[in-house]
This record gives sequence, C-alpha cells and structure tokens, in this order.
Amino acid sequence: MTAPISVARGGGGSTRRRHLRLSPALLFLAPSALILGVFVLWPILVSLWYSLHDWTIGAVDQPWVGLDNYAALAQDDKFWGALLHTVELTVVSVVGIVLVGLALALALVRDGWGTRIIRSAFFFPTVVSLTSIGLVWRFLLDPELGFIGAITSRLGLGSIGFLQSTSLALPTIIAVNIWKSAGFVMIILIAGLKSVPAERYEAARLDGAGSWQLLRYITLPGLRPTMLFGTLMVTIQSFQLFDLVYVMTGGGPLFSTDTLVTLLYREGFVNFQTGYAAAISWVLFGVIVLISALQLRIFRYNDVD
Repeated sequence: MTAPISVARGGGGSTRRRHLRLSPALLFLAPSALILGVFVLWPILVSLWYSLHDWTIGAVDQPWVGLDNYAALAQDDKFWGALLHTVELTVVSVVGIVLVGLALALALVRDGWGTRIIRSAFFFPTVVSLTSIGLVWRFLLDPELGFIGAITSRLGLGSIGFLQSTSLALPTIIAVNIWKSAGFVMIILIAGLKSVPAERYEAARLDGAGSWQLLRYITLPGLRPTMLFGTLMVTIQSFQLFDLVYVMTGGGPLFSTDTLVTLLYREGFVNFQTGYAAAISWVLFGVIVLISALQLRIFRYNDVD
C-alpha cells in the first residue's frame, strides 16, 4: 500500500509544479489579452449593440429597434449598389492579383541580382500606404495635368477622365489595386515554389512531362496551401478597401465606385447614423466570412494531396 500512495503523491506534486509553470506564461499573456479585449473584442460587441438601436451621435434618446436597421438596408438602393461594387471590385481584383502574382513568381523564382532588383520593384508598392498610392495615381490620371492624360493626348485619344467617368472609374481603381497587391502574392508564391521538392520535377521529366504538365500537375498542386493564404489575404483586403477608393474618387462619380466601406463611413461619420453604419459593418463581416469559407472549401488541402 505504501508504493501507490507515494506514486500518487508524486503525481500530485508534478501536477502542482505544472500549474506553477503555467502561471508566468499567463502573466505575460495578460497585457496582450487585455489590449485585445479592450480595443478589439469590446468594440465588436458594442457595434453589434449599436446595430440594434436607432443610434445617432448627439441624440438624447437611442431607442431599441431590433433588426429594423437590417430591414432598412434591404430596401436601400445605395446599399445594394455598394454591395455590387464591392463584390465586383473584390472578384476582379483577387483574380487579377493572383494571376499576375503567379506569373511574376514563375518568371522571377530563380535567384540572381537581376531578379532580386525586379522583385523589389514589384514588391515596393505593397509597403507604400494606400493613401499615398491613391494620391499619386489621382494626379497621374488627371485629364488636364496628369502624365497619363498627356500620353493619351499625344496618341490622339484626347484627355480621358478615368476617374470622372462612371464607366471607367471602378475598373481604374481595380487596376490600381491589382498593381498595388500583386507584389505581395508574388513574394509568398516564390516562397511556395521553393518549397516544392525538386524530386517531383525530376521524376516528371523522366516520364516525359512538358512545361505545361509540370505546371498543371506539380507546381499548382504544390502551391495550393500558399495560394490559399494569399487568396484569403487579398480577398479580405479587397472587401475592406477604403483608402484607395476614398482618395481617388470618394465613391463617385454618381456613386459608381461606392463600396460597403465608403457607405459605412458616410453613414457613420458624415450623417452620424451610427446604428445604421454598424448594421452595414455586420453585413460586410458576414459576407467576408461566407466568401472565406467558400475559399477554404475550394482550396482545401490535406497531407494526402
């Protein structure tokens, strides 16, 4: 009877020591957890509370309205227009960014001083703020003073108002967004390409595979986890795109580039309809979650692949 008792005591002592070893880790995590709770989790909960009220900044009474703000969104033509523009901007941007990033990664995967310089040139827009990029491109696209306007005039096309046209403004923003973000996808795909085992390529070449077969059956399947990460990142970034749109067009002309984020900003910080803006933010959150889940389903990956 003595041996089991001593074993049990030893186990209890080790358990207590494990608990003691965990305590410093929790203390180190406490500041980050506190900051996360105060500046992330609490505002999320408050925005949900606002969306269920007719909350107007400066008003004396903030009455409970339940789901009335969401019902009002369903009847708001500007909301549906902004949602359509957001989906269009995101879908076209993500496809363009991934394709351009993949093409650049395949072309620049080999190491060398020349490829490093070219990589840096394509990656540079990624580290520049969207506000700065928007201001630069707004000046370049100015039909009277911009460099691109001067080129189109020299070519006999006249001064084209890319940002003043209801049909050209949104495609122009999409093109700038692709130019800005393609370098990010290029870098992570280059890392993914270097992680694909060289033995796979050697075995496929021995079997007589050509360049297209190598790309289709070796490179793209090997890039699937990296492609999933890059696609998710640029999808979320495109859905939340605000700085570029606001600086270049402000949602115009005639709301032709209005997105859910610019609509949210206008309702919340211009019209001071905080409850209505909070409802827009939760709809945007739901759309991002839905699209992200679909992407995870499409690009699902396991060790068998």
